[in-house]
Amino acid sequence: MGKRAPKRFAPLDAARTQNPHGAPLLKGIIFDVDGTLCKPQSYMFAQMRQALGIPKSTDILDHLHSLPQPAQDEAQTAIRAIERAAMVEQEAQPGLIELISYLEGRGVRMGLCTRNFDAPVTHLLQTFLPGKTFAPIITRDFRPPKPDPAGILHIARAWELDDGAESVIMVGDSMDDMVAGYKAGAATVLLACKENEGLVEHECTGVAIGRLDELVGMLEVGFEERDREGE
Repeated sequence: MGKRAPKRFAPLDAARTQNPHGAPLLKGIIFDVDGTLCKPQSYMFAQMRQALGIPKSTDILDHLHSLPQPAQDEAQTAIRAIERAAMVEQEAQPGLIELISYLEGRGVRMGLCTRNFDAPVTHLLQTFLPGKTFAPIITRDFRPPKPDPAGILHIARAWELDDGAESVIMVGDSMDDMVAGYKAGAATVLLACKENEGLVEHECTGVAIGRLDELVGMLEVGFEERDREGE
C-alpha cells in the first residue's frame, strides 16, 4: 500500500474560524468494539483456537467459513459460547463515555464495524452506553470481514456519503482495523497499548492515542493525521 497525504478535518468547534488547509467536514466515526470501546479480552482468541484446533497463524473467521455444514454451525456455537462467557467481564475503555458524549453533542454520526457477533456488542452498548445511537452496526454476519474495507464502505453508503469513506474516521486497536480503514479511504486512529505498539508507526495508522477521550481535543481544533510522507 502506497503512502498518502495526511487526512484532515475541519474543527468541530464552530467558534474556530481558522481552517488553513481548507479541510473538509468530518461526516462520521466508525469504531471497532473489543479492545476499542471495551478493554481487550485477548485471551478469548487462544480459547477459540483451542476449541477449533487451529494454530495462531490461521484466521478464526476464515476457518469458520471454510467448514462444511453441520461442522460450521457447531464451531460457531462453540465460539459464541466463549464470547458470551467473556462479555460479562467487559470493562469500558478509559475515556469512552467522555468521547461518545462529546460526539453525540456535536452531532457526529457513529457506527460500529466489528468481527464480534451481536450479543457481546449489544451487552456493551446496554451496559456502558445506554441510549447512545450507533448505526449501522456491522458484526460477524457481514462478509467479508475486516481487514477487507467492505464493512466500512457499507456504513458510508448507509450514511449516503458521496465520497465513499473519505470523510470518515475509523478507530480501532488492531492491524485489521487500520488496514480496513486505510483501504476504505478513511482516516485511521489507533488506540495504542503495549500489545499493539508495533502498529503506531505502521503505514496504515494515521494517528495513535492512548485514551479515547484524547480524540476530543483533536476534533475540536481540527483533526490531522501524522505526515507519513516524511518518514
